[in-house]
Parts: sequence; structure tokens; C-alpha cells
Amino acid sequence: MVDAMTKSELIERLVICNKRLTARDVDESVKAVLDAMTQALASGNRIEIRGFGSFSLNYRPERIGRNPKSGASVTVPAKYVPHFKAGKEMRLRVDGAPRVAETE
Repeated sequence: MVDAMTKSELIERLVICNKRLTARDVDESVKAVLDAMTQALASGNRIEIRGFGSFSLNYRPERIGRNPKSGASVTVPAKYVPHFKAGKEMRLRVDGAPRVAETE
């Protein structure tokens, strides 16, 4: 399985790529961008970043589910869940990227 990039690893890569910026500046910038995106979605807005993709909310209506331990019926409340759709440029770059063999 491929490891996920953490926020701290993203910040570290950005610091390496941008020598003129301090780690603290990059950290504050990344946090500000993520906070702004979170606030926009929490307000019900859609986010579109050209060449990267878009973030929106999908509505999931209330439904009846099962407790896996007891088998009892439970009501799962309605909710909004974040949804990401990759942009064309990102899809093309990802499709052309070499694959890392998954081993178990």
C-alpha cells in the first residue's frame, strides 16, 4: 500500500522547494489555506482550484443501518459529506504517472 502524505510532510517539501521561505511561514500558509477551505465547505460553498480539482458537499439522506455487533436496526442521520473531483490536468498527470507496485 502507498503511504499517504501528511500535512507535516507537505510543509517539509514546500520548505525544500522554496528556500527563501521559513518553515514557520510555510506552516502558517498551509494552515491558512486548509482553514479557509474547511470554512468554505462548512458554509456550504463549493471550492474550485483550476488544474487541481473541486471540492463540494454531497447530501446523504437519513437511512436505516445495522449495528454490526448486535444486528439491531439503527437510524443513521442525514448528513453532508465532502466530495473531491479531480480536474482534467490532475487526472492526466496521475494517469501518466508510474505506478508503485503494491505488495502485501
